[in-house]
Amino acid sequence: MRDVAKLAGVSHQTVSRVINDHPNVRAETRERVLAAMRSLNYRRNLAARTLATRESHTLGIIGFETTLFGPESMLYGIESAARAAGYLVSVATVRDLAHRPVLEAVDRLAQHDVDGIIAIAPKPSVIMALTHAPAGLACVAVGGAGHGDPFPTVRVDNKAGAALVTRHLLDLGHATVHHVAGPSDWPEAQARVDGWREALYAAGAVVPEVTAGWWDAAAGYEQGLRLAADPAVTAVFCANDRIALGVLRAMHEAGRRVPQDVSVVGFDDMPDSGYFLPPLTTVHQDFAELGRRALALLLRHLGRPPGDAPPEDVVVAPLLVPRVSAAAPSARK
Repeated sequence: MRDVAKLAGVSHQTVSRVINDHPNVRAETRERVLAAMRSLNYRRNLAARTLATRESHTLGIIGFETTLFGPESMLYGIESAARAAGYLVSVATVRDLAHRPVLEAVDRLAQHDVDGIIAIAPKPSVIMALTHAPAGLACVAVGGAGHGDPFPTVRVDNKAGAALVTRHLLDLGHATVHHVAGPSDWPEAQARVDGWREALYAAGAVVPEVTAGWWDAAAGYEQGLRLAADPAVTAVFCANDRIALGVLRAMHEAGRRVPQDVSVVGFDDMPDSGYFLPPLTTVHQDFAELGRRALALLLRHLGRPPGDAPPEDVVVAPLLVPRVSAAAPSARK
């Protein structure tokens, strides 16, 4: 910094203000300092800054190795929000969401002196692992149920989203709505079952039996063949868009036209869902907003003593995206 100050003809304090983006620096002075930094190939010594401030300005993110759209998009949304706020990110991924692998990820990040941890937490085992984080290390969970968790959480209101799309089908005139569910040990899947079921109860509609599956098209195809064989089935709500893709193929193979014979809807609003045949009615999750909310929540908790404030549960509202795959039963020809 002294070399930069000498070359730019300014004080050491002025260089510090430019580096820290302080507003009280004239534009021409700022540019002169930046030019000197480029000329000298100056880079901030982050290790020295960490020693001086006791802050690494690095956040840890715990994710898991998956191609699932939801968790993958959460990871991207969190990383983008952190980068926009000027934080470096250290990502620890796990193959298994069991307690021990997640606990090891927490330990790896803590050893790198991260200022805080944001964990993508689709299962209770992730939350439980966070309870073993070092005292004073702020943690935020993204996803999950959000009820009674010992840490601040940020999540999409899956229950409300499921109710929203179920009511949409009922309002179109369908007598009831069948559901192809996700895995029963995922809180998000259970919340979508709850929202679907409560919407049917509220409307006085019959509540069909639910069979839990997985988040992929293969599971949707298997359940779709079963539903396609029942001519009384006119509306199907799928726990995510990939499941809906499998259901659409099953309906096509069985000769059930969508939406003329049966309406099919999903959840997630994958970028490809508008290009399904037919384009899929679904529920949009704003993962960018989820990342921004998670970051803001974590920053509010940085440096707070454990138990200083009650855990917060920040909920992001979903949005119904109507497309061609859902129509009134009278549309059948």
